[in-house]
Amino acid sequence: MMVGGIGMKTNDRIIAAILVFALLAVVADNINLSQLVGSSNQYFTAFQLFAPTIGAFIGPYAGIGAVLFGEAASFVWNGKEASAINLLRMLPMLAAVYYFANFAKKRGAIVQATSALLPIACMALFILHPVGAQAWQYSLFWLIPAIVMLLPQNLFLRSLGATFSAHAIGGVVWLYLFPATPAYWMALIPIVVGERLMFAAGISVSFVAVNTVLARASALQKWVAIQTEEKYNLAPVIAKIRA
Repeated sequence: MMVGGIGMKTNDRIIAAILVFALLAVVADNINLSQLVGSSNQYFTAFQLFAPTIGAFIGPYAGIGAVLFGEAASFVWNGKEASAINLLRMLPMLAAVYYFANFAKKRGAIVQATSALLPIACMALFILHPVGAQAWQYSLFWLIPAIVMLLPQNLFLRSLGATFSAHAIGGVVWLYLFPATPAYWMALIPIVVGERLMFAAGISVSFVAVNTVLARASALQKWVAIQTEEKYNLAPVIAKIRA
């Protein structure tokens, strides 16, 4: 593909997309929103709202690459300790990216099944743990991504499935690395309901906003391999309001 007289190959555009979105992920990861329950130095950030949508714009695997690169860069930038929990905290968002992108693209039953089965596998790991077995009700949250796949397409439900995919990975990591009682997990249930509804709403808003901006960024599209969803492009609506 020729852009402005310069040869711009598809692979170059994909790499450019990964770098652009990785940079945006670093910025988002440094905007703290709220403290993580049970931790004095871990936070939910704007990253949790923006990152799941990346795969919808540049594909699931490029999206995972961008998020992983962005998380690693933020990790180094903030001088975080190379502990197991800090490294494993990179994993939940990768599951959310994969789920959100595959839901959007309808990439086939097998691929969609992998998106839904990952949280179910986390359910099994949770229940197999001695503490998790006594608070098995908590893991029922992770049926949501599979259920959503069976429902009519809806952006909020898609976002809900993505955030619970991330929640499943994070929950299992926390269970196996940190001591906690069954009562602790049961007490978290109402908190998780409100928290994940909030994140699903935030992911939905983030996706519409970024999708609208990218749909109008024709110059960027020449250099970066991105795709948008016209259904969630608010530019025509905004233009009508201004008119």
